[in-house]
Amino acid sequence: MKILHMYHDVMNLYGEYANVLAVRDMIIKSGESCEVVKKSYGDDVNFDEYDFVYIGSGTERGQKSVLADFLPKRDAFKAYVDSGKAALLTGNAFEMLGKTITDCDGNVFEGLSLFDFTVTEQNKTRNTADAVFTADFLSQPLVGFINKCSEIKGIDKPMFTVKLGLGNCSDSTGEGVRMNNLFCTHLTGPVLMKNPEFLTYINKLITGKDAEPNPLAVKGYEVTVRELQARMEQ
Repeated sequence: MKILHMYHDVMNLYGEYANVLAVRDMIIKSGESCEVVKKSYGDDVNFDEYDFVYIGSGTERGQKSVLADFLPKRDAFKAYVDSGKAALLTGNAFEMLGKTITDCDGNVFEGLSLFDFTVTEQNKTRNTADAVFTADFLSQPLVGFINKCSEIKGIDKPMFTVKLGLGNCSDSTGEGVRMNNLFCTHLTGPVLMKNPEFLTYINKLITGKDAEPNPLAVKGYEVTVRELQARMEQ
């Protein structure tokens, strides 16, 4: 098995590289060998070679520079997604997949247009919040943290339902978006380290095999869920 960690050196906020380590270790636990390949600006990428693709969150400036490199790879990445292989984009990485990103100065950047949504940034303040989300493909809620300065509009079928925290935009009760086995969310934490069921779900998509999550990760998840649910009930 091969994991592609794209833009590892630029889209690397919040320790999100740990999502790659979590997937790698789960694949190995499933009985498969696993190689992590790192790619960045100017590198040739043959998506067909990989079983899982990950891009993490970056600064707003880093995102725009990565977007310029990612755009020419649009059709190849779309073919990868259409094939049903798994991918995860966290933080503002997934904003690149919409139609446009308008920055706080009014500059408009063309996105990959895999989705119809548009993104608008603002520079007055960053929106941060602990988060509890639910998903129709998971039995347990997801937990994590949101840190963003953008409003995303035009997502009619969000991936998650917001129980606590921030949605795609200020008036939305949904967060993230999904296409086939491409998962997109602002939820950080890192999301796969903090949510063992989501990790095992993605592992099953990649390997076709079930694997038990790390008991320490499960215990940490249970503590976090209890604390956030107690806050919701206050």
